Amino acid sequence: MTTIDTIRAALSRFEDRYLGTDLVAAGVVNAVDLDGDRASVRLQLGFPANRYHDSLRQTLSDFLMAQTGLASVEVQIDTVIATHAVRRQLKPIPGVSNVVAVASAKGGVGKSTTAANLAVALAADGASVGILDADIYGPSQPRILGLQDQRPSSRDGKSLEPLEAHGVRCMSIGFLVDPDQPMVWRGPMVTQALTQLLSDTHWGDIDYLIVDMPPGTGDIQLTLSQRVPVSGAVIVTTPQELALLDARKGLQMFRKVEVRVLGIVENMSTHICSSCGHEEPVFGSDGGQHMAEQYDAPFLGSLPLDIRIREQTDAGVPEVAAHPDSAVSAAYFDIARRMSAGLAAAGKDYSRLFPNIVVEE
Repeated sequence: MTTIDTIRAALSRFEDRYLGTDLVAAGVVNAVDLDGDRASVRLQLGFPANRYHDSLRQTLSDFLMAQTGLASVEVQIDTVIATHAVRRQLKPIPGVSNVVAVASAKGGVGKSTTAANLAVALAADGASVGILDADIYGPSQPRILGLQDQRPSSRDGKSLEPLEAHGVRCMSIGFLVDPDQPMVWRGPMVTQALTQLLSDTHWGDIDYLIVDMPPGTGDIQLTLSQRVPVSGAVIVTTPQELALLDARKGLQMFRKVEVRVLGIVENMSTHICSSCGHEEPVFGSDGGQHMAEQYDAPFLGSLPLDIRIREQTDAGVPEVAAHPDSAVSAAYFDIARRMSAGLAAAGKDYSRLFPNIVVEE
């Protein structure tokens, strides 16, 4: 005879591709009800995955019926994205639940394109998302998101309203200066400009703020990592050893300032021929995977060197927005879900639930 305990035991054997463990161990089983030979299961995920829900419902329902002999299993899925803890000396940004830094420590590996597509993927999966272009010297997000000819406005004369495209709110120094104007600024000026862009932007209530970090691991990157309340970081690299050398430095930088590394993304893993579809690892193979194993960090996934990604980026419509059902977009969605699921498994920040206590004499 099937009981609720039988169903829970079956749930403990069902491993989700994004949680990295079974549903019970992940703590996402919210309720289990049984009525004769019919059951209902309610899950509460801590990461956005709206486009994955139908697949998960069907797969889990079929699994439970096969394991328990039930006639039907209804699966309901809720999503609650929590605010996750940052270093104690930093305060969360008002309205921003989680800040995720996307870094590479080396230019030219596709970090900005990856950051934009991950942001769009999170938004398409049901999250409210913003992206801060932190590369003062070479801002890319206005072009990638198709916002290069627009300028932000201000409602109160004190804060800036972010521009929005493809469901993502964006702020960049590229909105405020001429595209041909070089930013001949020293480190302190750049740091101050980034701090203002972050704090003086009216982000509203958003689940994730993606920070497209500048390349390198110098004073600017270190100061940003220490001043910005980052919940986690993603390292983007290519399989090439030259890129991996700098990616390792970026990973170690975040760990030294006690920022959780959510994982590694290997970009340009294989080149896909536009004529015949042949794939070839022109920059080597499995470099990101080996780095993840070496530093005990999650490997979030790999992305191809595909001409469509370049074309859509130049056109101001990221691949995930242009072709959400393509194989390339599926890879971005997978990486975004693993990233946000990893963050959901981290420690939550409960400081906002408590009032500030002031002792007066």
